[in-house]
Amino acid sequence: MLENPRSPRVRAVAKLTKRTARQETGLYLLEGPQAAREALLWRPDTLLELYATPTAWDKHQDIRDAASEAGVEVAFASEQVIDAMADTVTPQGIVAVARQVPTSVRDVFDGEPRLIVICEEVRDPGNLGTIIRAADAVGADAVILTGRTVDPFNPKVVRATTGSLFHLPVAVGVDLADATGRARSAGLRIVAADVGGEDFVDHRATLAEPTAWVFGNEARGLDEDDLQLVDLSLRLPIYGRAESLNLATAASVCLYESAFAQRAT
Repeated sequence: MLENPRSPRVRAVAKLTKRTARQETGLYLLEGPQAAREALLWRPDTLLELYATPTAWDKHQDIRDAASEAGVEVAFASEQVIDAMADTVTPQGIVAVARQVPTSVRDVFDGEPRLIVICEEVRDPGNLGTIIRAADAVGADAVILTGRTVDPFNPKVVRATTGSLFHLPVAVGVDLADATGRARSAGLRIVAADVGGEDFVDHRATLAEPTAWVFGNEARGLDEDDLQLVDLSLRLPIYGRAESLNLATAASVCLYESAFAQRAT
């Protein structure tokens, strides 16, 4: 059992909470039973290390079974070691290390995608994780992240996806002009969520078409140059007294409207 929180092995895992370490190693950190469960079910080939306290391991029979089936061995660790490895204040006794396997933007458009999400300069990890989760929930084909968007392998993003990071392709470091150009060439309409756009309700019928949604920065949205790259800008109406919607909430509404429209045809 690993019991020394200051050992080189523990420190190497803990460093993955930092972007520089993730960039240097190509690895990232998974925390908690949900992340471990989804990784074992959907991408066991990417899991390199799995750590757990004996108590947490005994508690999750399904994770034990999935690890055994995938041929992934667990290294038992004390609670102090798991605390040292984890990014959260109160970890749940299970931590893993996995390889980053982003999707090529070319692969995103190799098929015939009907619903794509493009994030430009989304900076809040919780927002990005929730957008990826929503994209998964509506059956989107992929999520594309520009180079100015927060790292999807940030521990806070990974936790916020609740496993959806393993369910659909995620391309990273893509230029917005390249992403929208490829989407347009693939026959998708490029639609931006923007407070200065046209009323959403007036264009709901167009969402039945193959669509690439573009979501911008939480504070500034999309700048004028970005908006020149899209075919249509839409704003969600506010019927009550709220000043605005959180980006992730607005994105979820937009994506579900597209999913409803596409499945009604």
